[in-house]
Amino acid sequence: MESLAGKVAVITGGAGGIGSAIGRRFGQEGMKVVLADVLPEPLGAAVDALTSEGFDATGVVTDVTDYASVENLAKEAVARYGAVHVVCNNAGTGSVSEGYMWDHDLADWQWGLDVNVLGVIHGIKAFVPILLDQGEGHVVNTCSGNGGFAPIAKGAMGGPATAVYPMTKAAVLCLTESLYSHLQLAGSAVTASVLFPSGFLNTGIWESWRHRPDKYAPTQVRANPPQTLGAVVERLETVVGVHVEFTPLEQVAAQVVDGLLEGRFWMIGATSQGDDIVARKAASIVRRENPDYLVDLLQKSAESAANTESSANTESSANTESSANTESGDNA
Repeated sequence: MESLAGKVAVITGGAGGIGSAIGRRFGQEGMKVVLADVLPEPLGAAVDALTSEGFDATGVVTDVTDYASVENLAKEAVARYGAVHVVCNNAGTGSVSEGYMWDHDLADWQWGLDVNVLGVIHGIKAFVPILLDQGEGHVVNTCSGNGGFAPIAKGAMGGPATAVYPMTKAAVLCLTESLYSHLQLAGSAVTASVLFPSGFLNTGIWESWRHRPDKYAPTQVRANPPQTLGAVVERLETVVGVHVEFTPLEQVAAQVVDGLLEGRFWMIGATSQGDDIVARKAASIVRRENPDYLVDLLQKSAESAANTESSANTESSANTESSANTESGDNA
């Protein structure tokens, strides 16, 4: 797209986190914004926040696990603005499982699949025909390095990380690649991109269990309380000794805008922590070697902290040397 001004965007999972950040940035770009979310009150607050800044925005309560609900979202968007140009399939649910994957509650698998995978399929089914009829448009599916690149094997709390979330995000990547190729084969100007939010994000997905629908109620008794973002941060800072810095959500929104304007399939930051994982994974496949790229989040965080400290010490040494050389020159 050469310009986003005047275009219409629909964003699922738009009541908070990445979704609301993208909505705000789209408003700044002069777009008309339709936010969709299953939570009515946060959705209303997110829309009010946009309109208070003078942006043209509306909200539609939507359950992405229900195709009729997503179909209604498409109809409401077109009825309100006459067209849809950008569709961000961003709604997602996070980690709620515990223990080894063979112990995961089947209800956890169903919830993750229905929101993270079927929700994207519903978005494609409901909106792509509209974009094709218009002869223009762009679909952006939110993925994750956790699954999209490789699954996190050991989580921040020290045990095995959930297998549900990365499995769904691996599916999102495959879905988006397929969508891209199908649109190319159809000879359409409509295209697709996959978004990999970079860094450590402060969003509600860490505590998805707080809004778990009754239809996905647990069928097993948990051994431990559900994780909280605060507990994850505390463990990383106290056990690993690394200071957690959250990536500004505005940065993720900028990835989307830049990707749309540049027509990029891979909406990934210029430098990504996943680059090394992808390279190691590809090498493992080509060499027919067992996986050595699976992520231990605690070890990865420790290595990151060590590298940061090393870089700081090197920079400090260089600055000291530079100052000494300058002083020597002045004295001369």
